Order: sequence, then C-alpha cells, then structure tokens
Amino acid sequence: LKHFVGSSRGVTAVRFQISVAAMDIDLLNPCAKDQRDMHKLKRMIQSPNSFFMDVKCPGCLQITTVYSHAQTVVLCGNCNQMLCQPTGGKARLTEGCSFRRKVE
Repeated sequence: LKHFVGSSRGVTAVRFQISVAAMDIDLLNPCAKDQRDMHKLKRMIQSPNSFFMDVKCPGCLQITTVYSHAQTVVLCGNCNQMLCQPTGGKARLTEGCSFRRKVE
C-alpha cells in the first residue's frame, strides 16, 4: 500500500495505490483433486469421506452392500466367506473381492 500526497491550488489530495499480486491458486474455482485431498470439513462444499459399496463375493458371486468404514467383519450371507475386515479407518476388502461405489 503506497500513498501519494499532491497539492493543487492549496487543496491537499491523498491518493492510495494498492498493488495486487497474482495468487497461486484460484479460490473461487478450486480443482477437484485439491478438494478431494482436503479435510472433509475444510472443503468448499462439505462432504463425507465414507460411502456404501456393493461387494461381490468371489466364491458365490452374490452382491452384498457394505459400509466403507465398517467396524466389524462382514461375511457373505450365502457362503459365510469373509468379505472385508475392519482397520482403524476404512475397511480392507478380502483379496479377490470386487466392489463398486453405490450411487445415491
């Protein structure tokens, strides 16, 4: 912020000149990758990190709905094979299980 003092005909005028620097990021249009990596409460539009998914059992090919942050072991209703096991955060799918994210 710079200011200039000038006078003409006995009237003192003070003008301010503001220097604007270019920003590294665009705050109004953030990229999707940056928003995804942010904390769920610090995003421009708050959204949860958890989701429901359809998990296909590798043995009997039955589809079961599982929560992404399941806190208990999820078994297949048909053949009792373990589909996922809990960790500290997201549940870990058993090897051979395929999944797709459920759409709202």
